[in-house]
Amino acid sequence: MTEFMSPAFILLAGAMLIGLARGHWRTALVLLAPLATLWAVWQVPDGVAATLSFLDYQIEPLEGSPLRRLFATIFALMAFTGGLYAFRQARATELAAGYAYAAGAIGVCFAGDLITLFVFWELMALFSSVVVWCGGTPAARAAGLRYAIMHILGGVILMVGIVGVAMRTGSIDIQPMLAGNFDTWMLLIGILINAAAPPVSAWLADAYPEASPSGSVFLSAFTTKTAVLALILLFPGEPVLIAVGLYMVMYGIIYALLENDARRILAYSIVNQVGFMVCAIGIGTELALNGAAAHAFAHIIYKALLFMSAGVVVYRTGKSLCTDLGGLFRTMPLTAICGIIGALAISGFPLTSGFTTKTMISQAAAYEGLFVVYMLLAAASAGVFLHAGIKFPWFVFFQKDSGLRPKDAPWNMSAAMLLFATLCILIGVFPETFYQLLPYAVDYVPYTAGKLVFYLQLLLFSGLAFFLLLPLMRRTRTVSLDTDWLWRVAMYRAAATVLTQLTVLATALRSRRLEWSTTFRARAEQYFGAPASQKRAGIFARAWSIRSTALWIAVLLTAYLLVYVI
Repeated sequence: MTEFMSPAFILLAGAMLIGLARGHWRTALVLLAPLATLWAVWQVPDGVAATLSFLDYQIEPLEGSPLRRLFATIFALMAFTGGLYAFRQARATELAAGYAYAAGAIGVCFAGDLITLFVFWELMALFSSVVVWCGGTPAARAAGLRYAIMHILGGVILMVGIVGVAMRTGSIDIQPMLAGNFDTWMLLIGILINAAAPPVSAWLADAYPEASPSGSVFLSAFTTKTAVLALILLFPGEPVLIAVGLYMVMYGIIYALLENDARRILAYSIVNQVGFMVCAIGIGTELALNGAAAHAFAHIIYKALLFMSAGVVVYRTGKSLCTDLGGLFRTMPLTAICGIIGALAISGFPLTSGFTTKTMISQAAAYEGLFVVYMLLAAASAGVFLHAGIKFPWFVFFQKDSGLRPKDAPWNMSAAMLLFATLCILIGVFPETFYQLLPYAVDYVPYTAGKLVFYLQLLLFSGLAFFLLLPLMRRTRTVSLDTDWLWRVAMYRAAATVLTQLTVLATALRSRRLEWSTTFRARAEQYFGAPASQKRAGIFARAWSIRSTALWIAVLLTAYLLVYVI
């Protein structure tokens, strides 16, 4: 079956059936559909496994490679763990939308041509918007609408690029290229919108925290990482991506440090971590691309774990602001421990998954002589430890006692967190096994004395700085303005101003209309009025003598002849 059909359709069929099933049948579908998809992923051979004809193009909906299988594997695993985390609390609509969203991501993984990629890309945009709307609050509905508009815009730009590439080259195959003309730039920009590259990254921190606790977990995994895969396939070694990635890294750190909302901290942290991957793709060597793919794999796991931990807090307390939380480790020890493991992994602490993947990217920069890039990535690692490694668990589970005494996570949420926490440690302890899944042969040793000393010093001193500056790090009820202020506030105010002025103009025109109508009627009667309507007929209504008529005809003929001659 997988020789002719993408594994995405298995998960998509499961998503359709979830809404129809009830009770244990629904539970079985939620847990088994991703596992069946995972099995199908590993049945896909290398190379093009299915083709279709569409107009004058050859569509390749199923193409396998180690890189594609790596991403499809983690997407299927994420769907299973997300379903396990959510199935007892989430509504059927949210579960179905989440699985259809994951199916779109897996479809992108195996797309061998740009048209197939675009179809699954838009499938993701549609159902991820539904996941946001399933938050069920007015804020979630508004954020979901803004999210949908942004991704529709990104899809239009992406399609412009695809059409341009197809017309210029006559091919829609997915193959490496550089941004050297209008259509490739449109293609790159469309992908970077999904990667949450500034200045259009605010949609992520706007929408993800407004979803339900389980919805945020699904959202954290697919959109940005499919964009990373698309960049690896289409733009490896594109120099501009180094600068874009570094900007994302620093931007995410700064905004995460400013944030008060726990899930918005993690949302901005996604931008930061994807920046590492984008920068690695820009470097473009085999080690760098291995690092980007490995870091995307590890990031899905530890970021979902962090969102699961934050989601349990929101589910149990109904609160997400750091100013309202604190001291929760007393009654939520398992959630706190899993959150700490995720925080250590995202910080790149030794013996966690983040260390074995993030250091690969830094080493690739060092091998290419990119000293400034290497130092900026090292500084960013310290910044990540500040905002996600320490700030998130400290303000949520420790700091002051908020007086809240909620229960720990339900068993299904606990099982999902324990699964991903275990994977964070296993990948960190046994990296060689994980490296075998990467697209290129790995000749890299993560644990050397120099790396361990360097990164331990970096992380421990950044931790010391956090606690020394703790009075300055205390959260306040503030709002951080991002670039979405331009279209959420500035454009709204501009549109409101224009509408107000148009309303004033329309009112003035209505008030003058009667006056203008009376004047026009008087002038019309003056020139065209008949004797019945006035004492004397209008100029053009009165009877003219033959002499006057002949004179005017002669004048008009003379004028015509002069114009003709000239």
